[in-house]
Amino acid sequence: MSKIKQVLATGKTRTTGADAEIISGNHEGKLNIDLSVPGNSAAPAYRFAEVGAHPTAEQLFAGAWSACYSAAVGIVAKQKKVILPADTAVEIEVDLGAGGNEYFLQARLNLIVPGLDHEVATAIAHAADAMCPYSKATRGNIDVALNVVTA
Repeated sequence: MSKIKQVLATGKTRTTGADAEIISGNHEGKLNIDLSVPGNSAAPAYRFAEVGAHPTAEQLFAGAWSACYSAAVGIVAKQKKVILPADTAVEIEVDLGAGGNEYFLQARLNLIVPGLDHEVATAIAHAADAMCPYSKATRGNIDVALNVVTA
């Protein structure tokens, strides 16, 4: 897929929370926006607070993907009757890079579930990746590393 030889910019987000309250922001603290669940605009389900003056496209994409993937993790965990740890988080980093005269994206998606059995967490991570529309959109189009952290 991508042939990134030089990373030009990275958008990073960390999404925490469960069910109807997912809070997300990047490592620089610039990106926080309230979003609603599709089909239910009554209550915001995803929150990115404190938007900086100029968030990058990579930050916006990582934030939207992170919120969507976090929701998929919650759905899969409920289907599997697994209670996620209170400090469950999703961290996504999206790189814009150059390879010769072309530009590419690549990403790292990290599911952090401290104390959860690694095999169970990995099954949830992959099932959520198969469900998430952002993961589907990137599959086969950009390099994506999916990591699970249970420690």
